[in-house]
Amino acid sequence: MKAIILDQEKVKTRHILPNLWRLTNGYGWLIPLLLLIVWELASHMQWVESYQLPAPSTIGGTLYEWLLDGTLWTHGSMTTLRVLAGFFLGSIVAFIFGICNGLFPTVHQLTDPLIQGLRAIPSLAWVPLFVLWMGIGETSKVVLIAVGVFFPVYLSVVSGLQQVPKQWIEVGRLYQLSRLQLVRKILLPASLPSCFVGLRSGLGLGWMFVVAAELMGASEGLGYLLVMGQNTLSPDMIIASIVLFACIGKITDWILVSIQRRVYKGGSQWS
Repeated sequence: MKAIILDQEKVKTRHILPNLWRLTNGYGWLIPLLLLIVWELASHMQWVESYQLPAPSTIGGTLYEWLLDGTLWTHGSMTTLRVLAGFFLGSIVAFIFGICNGLFPTVHQLTDPLIQGLRAIPSLAWVPLFVLWMGIGETSKVVLIAVGVFFPVYLSVVSGLQQVPKQWIEVGRLYQLSRLQLVRKILLPASLPSCFVGLRSGLGLGWMFVVAAELMGASEGLGYLLVMGQNTLSPDMIIASIVLFACIGKITDWILVSIQRRVYKGGSQWS
């Protein structure tokens, strides 16, 4: 009986380990771990000054302190909420403009030159204007993030719709599909890969723009911790904030990729 139980446990272990390996991207963690080891050794061997680049163990201690006193949750959650709010706002507006520009050539000729001109404006150039218009509250921060998200999502939607083979559209018209059915059954599913690329790019830019957004008088957020680390000459705070940006940004990107896979698996529902 014990032998049977042990065999069952071994079978479970064989299934669990590959799943864990796939969940953590396997070999993708080898280079970061190697860099951490080299970084730690360089700090202990005093190849770099601690006031310039603290050891990973020191940064880990800072993150642990933030976890205990609630700093990590307070500032991390606030930044994440700002990014998500700006991401959803920017994506919704981008899909509206992208679909209109992708489906109607006249609308594209009228509005696309203006949008491309606005796209060339640097993110920090919007900061004083948004502060003047909306103050230093949450509205200006979310709108700034939404501006950063808008352009890559808009471009991907327009590009995805314009690259749908014309033969597919002709087949839809041959089956006498209405414009709405044509969009729902042919254009939208065919442009999904491009749209998801734009969403991932927009989410990444949202995390970049949130730093500029939190420079606008924020009293909470990871950008605020960056400024505090600079003002107090605390490189461990600065690098710990950067690490949190990277980790939370990676988690949100992983969630978006998981949604993308689920949508692809359920693609038959579009037909």
